[in-house]
Amino acid sequence: MWEPEPSAPRTGPPRRAVSHAGPGRPGRGRPGPEGKDADVLRVILLALGALAVGTDAYMTAGLLPQISGEFRGSTAAAGQLVTVFAVSYALLGPLAQAALGRLGVRRVLLVSLAAFTLANAAGAAAPDAVSLAGTRVVAGAAAGVFMPTAAAAASLLAGPERRGRALAVVLGGLSCGTVLGVPVGLLLAGHTGWRSALWLVTGIGAAAHLGASLLLPPMDSAPLPSLAERAAQLKDRRTSVAVLTTFCQTVASLGLYTYLLPVLDAAGAGPGGAGLWVWGLGGVLGSFAVGPLLDRVPRPGLLTGLLLSALALALAAIGLARGPWWLWPLLAVWGAAGWAFVVPQQHRLLAAGPARGAAALALNSSATYLGGSAGAALGGAALAAGLAPHDLPLAASGCAVVALAVHLAGAGRGARRHGAQPPPGCPAVPPPGPSSAVRPRNRSPDP
Repeated sequence: MWEPEPSAPRTGPPRRAVSHAGPGRPGRGRPGPEGKDADVLRVILLALGALAVGTDAYMTAGLLPQISGEFRGSTAAAGQLVTVFAVSYALLGPLAQAALGRLGVRRVLLVSLAAFTLANAAGAAAPDAVSLAGTRVVAGAAAGVFMPTAAAAASLLAGPERRGRALAVVLGGLSCGTVLGVPVGLLLAGHTGWRSALWLVTGIGAAAHLGASLLLPPMDSAPLPSLAERAAQLKDRRTSVAVLTTFCQTVASLGLYTYLLPVLDAAGAGPGGAGLWVWGLGGVLGSFAVGPLLDRVPRPGLLTGLLLSALALALAAIGLARGPWWLWPLLAVWGAAGWAFVVPQQHRLLAAGPARGAAALALNSSATYLGGSAGAALGGAALAAGLAPHDLPLAASGCAVVALAVHLAGAGRGARRHGAQPPPGCPAVPPPGPSSAVRPRNRSPDP
């Protein structure tokens, strides 16, 4: 979280309120309070929506036994609810966001959050497994629209100088949902049934929607990217390298998380639930800590490389370690590095500008869920082929090394191509001379 700076006394005539969407365009006024304190509150509301998404995405795993029992199906069949959500997020989310793009950022946030909330309410009341699966498709697609749009909105609200911290707050909401999702699902399913867990997500989503509808400013001067613009972004080398790096990283991190309980059991780590909490708490700390650090590091790509290195080493060590006292610190490092990685990736993609950055964020968000789904499928195939559970972290470490190699290859190629050009997001330093002199301007501070 960032602290708002004290505002300087205003000089000159008063200025009209303008939309955050673009400079110089007269706005229609912002809903709610004004100033940087209000922007902090708005980013927190986006994080609350991300909390609902993270809880919903991972909580279903803890509800599978009760869902399969009520609908008289196998746990494996019920497990497809998790896959349906992830695939819908990755594939239908970008399609829906492109279809809604002309509405503008604020309206897209409100529509997607409303659809997500209503889908969970319908899922809580679903009469059969087919109906429940249909609600998971809608919830996944709506979440796939909301999350990249929320990241872009947080960047607009915070400005370039606080972009890292704003993105970290939104990602922190998602990681908190991941930490709480499975344990809360297990707790509620054991006491009040699996439907109450979906009603909880519905309540969180409704609260986030109400706050956003009252307080979010109009950020709708530029439409969100179309499908053609998203596809064109893949031709950009920096975007394609970043998306491929994200895919490989999530194959390693989120893919292995699917099999964390058997991995911990094989390593003799004690109660598996404790390991889930250690991993999740590490993820929350990493998500929030990386934001302020990122705003002070002039090269986000360097931070990405360090986080990938830490992830690869932690996963390899988990594959070799035995006993909780060795494993739990490594689980915390894995969670912290795995979740913190997302923030510098988003920061670098947004440095391309609002329009291109929004398209790149959507691609990166899809790569995250596709990578997690692919990692889970590969892990299941490896176990079915006879690979021991304690060897899965070593395989995941290899995927993290591949992600690091892709990242370094892209960074090295970019350095050779652009010479001494500064990295994305850093201002170029003009050569000394009269033309580079800084002229003072009399400008009143932004409200």
